[in-house]
Amino acid sequence: MSDVTLGTSLNRTLGLARFNWLLMVRNRTTMLYAFVMPLVPLGLLFASGGDDPDPTSGAATIGTALFMALLFPGYYNVLSMFVSRRDEMVLKRLRTGEIRDLELVASMALPGAAITLAVAVLTVPIAWASGLDLPLNPILLLVAVLLSIVTFAAFAVWTAAWTKTAESAQLTSGPVLLLALAGLMGAALPESWQRWFDLLPGAAVLDLTRIAWFAQDAQDGLDGTAGELSFLETWSHAAPSLGVLVAWTAVAVLLAVRSLRWEPRS
Repeated sequence: MSDVTLGTSLNRTLGLARFNWLLMVRNRTTMLYAFVMPLVPLGLLFASGGDDPDPTSGAATIGTALFMALLFPGYYNVLSMFVSRRDEMVLKRLRTGEIRDLELVASMALPGAAITLAVAVLTVPIAWASGLDLPLNPILLLVAVLLSIVTFAAFAVWTAAWTKTAESAQLTSGPVLLLALAGLMGAALPESWQRWFDLLPGAAVLDLTRIAWFAQDAQDGLDGTAGELSFLETWSHAAPSLGVLVAWTAVAVLLAVRSLRWEPRS
């Protein structure tokens, strides 16, 4: 693809993304889910800040905030937007012109992705003001967030395949939301169950947050001590969780591509 073609494609995608952003911010319910839900854990983190904050608790709170951003603006908003545009035949009409399929999907995912990245950036000053350390490996944290954004945007397109209306998305999104949130509860389960829950995307995001931000390995996360990993060691310790997240990204994208529908079922 030439530079001119790539630039034109990018301009079309950003133009559609700006339009989708405007529609999103005009919907009060969507904005409530998109902004308030991710900020609740961060508010609790700031309110509980003290002279000697617990890194394990901080990692769980920050991971939960990131996950709320991934689930609501990053997943649910894309799902409802895709279904409503499809049922109104907007997507079908747009595809008759020069707009490519990838541009359409990306333009719907970008507003949620922007909010998720904004939440990720906002966690840094809030965590620092709460007495927690700054992220040791922000590159690893960014990689985890970007992979998660792609994963849940793809899951949204997949879920849209069997979602008849935007209103029914409240029900059809349940399995993905349950799958995602179950990974956050693995630490509270018996050890024999934890290894299975560690394979879920929520557990991978939480582990990568703990390793990238607080340099905690598995044992640090259990006993509540501060991590002692170096910058390079965080990459090796993060490899299993990063592999789990990459696998979920690949599965989600494959499901989205195979089930993509641009118009309502007849």
